[in-house]
Amino acid sequence: MRKILYISGTRADYGLMRQALFAIRKHPGLKLEIIVCGMHLMPEFGMTVKDIIKDGFKIHRVPVVSRKDNLESMARFAGELTKELPAFITRINPDIILVLGDRAEMLAASVVGAYLGIPVVHIHGGEVSSTVDESSRHAITKLAHLHLPATSMAAKRIIRMGEEPWRVRVVGSPGLDAIKKERISSPAVLYRKYRLNSSLPVVLAIQHPVSVEIKRAARQMKDTLQALEELKCQAIVIYPNADAGGRAMIRVIKQYKNNPLIRAYKNIPRADYLGLMKIAAAMVGNSSSAIIEAPYFKLRAVNIGTRQFGRERAGNIIDANYGKENIKAALKKALRAGRLKKCVSPYGRTGTAERIAAILATLRINEKLLQKRMSY
Repeated sequence: MRKILYISGTRADYGLMRQALFAIRKHPGLKLEIIVCGMHLMPEFGMTVKDIIKDGFKIHRVPVVSRKDNLESMARFAGELTKELPAFITRINPDIILVLGDRAEMLAASVVGAYLGIPVVHIHGGEVSSTVDESSRHAITKLAHLHLPATSMAAKRIIRMGEEPWRVRVVGSPGLDAIKKERISSPAVLYRKYRLNSSLPVVLAIQHPVSVEIKRAARQMKDTLQALEELKCQAIVIYPNADAGGRAMIRVIKQYKNNPLIRAYKNIPRADYLGLMKIAAAMVGNSSSAIIEAPYFKLRAVNIGTRQFGRERAGNIIDANYGKENIKAALKKALRAGRLKKCVSPYGRTGTAERIAAILATLRINEKLLQKRMSY
């Protein structure tokens, strides 16, 4: 039986991969184990490792977290994780290491896998975003042995980076495919649980820091919350990630604890999160969830600033520059327009989870796979 090791550091990657991980576990030729690190092990961000445990996966905790709210801490996290992972991975002895996206934990696992001679399979490569996230994503591509991009455009970028075409297989986004299989909380449950007024529109707000803008992270969060406050929006605000600037944003969020229309949460269960997207009047912030998942619900999303710059997107996105007045104008437009009647996502494919599991089960692990060569 082939052993697959997935690395997870945040609620975001786990939510996107959850159904794919179930499909891997269910496959008769595969055995799945998960290394958990980063935000999952941090109480201030909801200690989301408990969600993975609840799903019954076999996990290995690597106690490396980002301890401070600065760029040095992010670099130390990447370095410390790269230092700690070899012993864990050697002991687990996987046949394949599976990674997703662009975060530091995925980069660290890819470095270690490449040096240990273990095939690395990368999902969601070839995409454009911004700053260190994009650099990390493309670095993972050059370390990975097999690429499972979500879109045809991303696949073309990977090949233009010198990857051999036979290594690239478009599978779609596991997160978008998973929505069709996930349990979604009902509106009645959500209105009661989150103390929402059903006669007022709900805005879902998720905003993360941008690495080259961390000195402005608190101000950027303040502008978004002021826009929501001045528009008298009923908002569910979810904490940002643990990257540099995230804690400064959280301190701003806490200043609004007495506003009855703005409710903040460290983390929200996946079933509730999808349910909130289903009942929300709009999203606001800079989360990739607005790009990947919101189109499924035909939900308009105000995308603020540079974090998702250049990312493939559907027609639900309304871009806004930083600044309270810019955000207010974009939110007014989103709320006035309402849900889209039709919204086609470039990330949409059915059967992504099962497709990933089948590829992992049948992949030929040999010298040809492990010996990477430039295609030009």
